[in-house]
Order: sequence, then C-alpha cells, then structure tokens
Amino acid sequence: MFTINIYLRFALIVGGILGGIALWTAFGFWYGFPFLLVGIILLAGYLMLGTILSTNQLLSQQKLAEAEARLKLTFFPQILLMGYKGVYYMTHGALAMQKRDFNTAETWIKKSLASGLPTDNERGAALLQLVMIAAGKNNLKGAQNHFAELKKLNITEGMLKEQVKEVEKQLKQASGQTMNPAMMAMMGGKGFRPGGKRRQPPMR
Repeated sequence: MFTINIYLRFALIVGGILGGIALWTAFGFWYGFPFLLVGIILLAGYLMLGTILSTNQLLSQQKLAEAEARLKLTFFPQILLMGYKGVYYMTHGALAMQKRDFNTAETWIKKSLASGLPTDNERGAALLQLVMIAAGKNNLKGAQNHFAELKKLNITEGMLKEQVKEVEKQLKQASGQTMNPAMMAMMGGKGFRPGGKRRQPPMR
C-alpha cells in the first residue's frame, strides 16, 4: 500500500489548511477551497487511522525503534475508527513482545480485545499471543482457557491457521511443562493490520 511520509502528511495538513484560509481571505473562497479540501481530507485520514498502517509496515521489517517512534505519532488514539483503536493497542503489544516484555504485552493485548478488533483474524492473533504468554509463564490452565476462546473464532488467514495448529499441538504435548520457547517468537514482529473488507484510503 502506498504511504505518505508522516512528516510530509503533517506539513501538507498545516500548509493546506492555513494556505487555504489565507487564499480564501485574500482572494475569495474558491481560491482557497482546493487547498482547504486537501488539508481537511489528510487530517481526517490521520484522525481516523492514525499511524497504525505505516507502523506495522516498519514492524514487519523489524525496524522496532522506528516503529515505536511512528506509533507515538498517533496523538489521538481515542478517536480512531472503530476497530483501529484495538489494532493500535495490539501494535503496542506486538512491540512489547519484540522486547520480550511479556507482562506489558499482555496488558496491551487484553486492552486491544476489550476495545474491539475488526475481524476474527485479529482477535485470533491477539488470543494466540495471550496463549503463548500464559504458556511462557507455565500457566497451562490460562493458556488452555485463551485457546478455548481462540477455537471459537473463524480464522481464515493461512499462516495464522498454521500457527494455531502448532500451538494446539504444543498444548497437547505440554503436560505441565513450558511451551517450546520457539513458539514465543512465532507471532512477534508480524504487525497487526486491520482486516475485513472495509475500504481504506489510498494514501497513508
């Protein structure tokens, strides 16, 4: 997906709105309108989607410091589109997983589920991480409870399906032991992009 550099986006928002107002004041509404329109559209896109998509692109490329800095540029997460707020928290969880800060990751992931995720694939990814975090703490019962919730979902993403099967195999073989440590890294760094068939703006 084509993205606009976030700092260029901010510059276009400010330039479009202020420049449009200046032209409107000096020469009339229709001179400033095109600039105002561009600035308002870019601003609306930012307020609805934040920097989640570009953050996840960086996260999938293992650019953790850049991804964390980019996510912090979502200044108003409370007004993100429905579903994107949950993905925002989920992305925080993914960053914490990469740092192996599992307690923080667990907090963010639970918050993402409470806020709402757009599809069963995102909810499944969140629950799968909770399964692995619980298993990493030797909390087999907690892992099994999260997995039971996960199995109720309709997972359609091929890679996620395979991960679910592998984790299920690990849980069956656990017998009170810690899950294979390799499983803890399975979901880290993949990023979480809103799913479903909703149309997304072509520019981010």
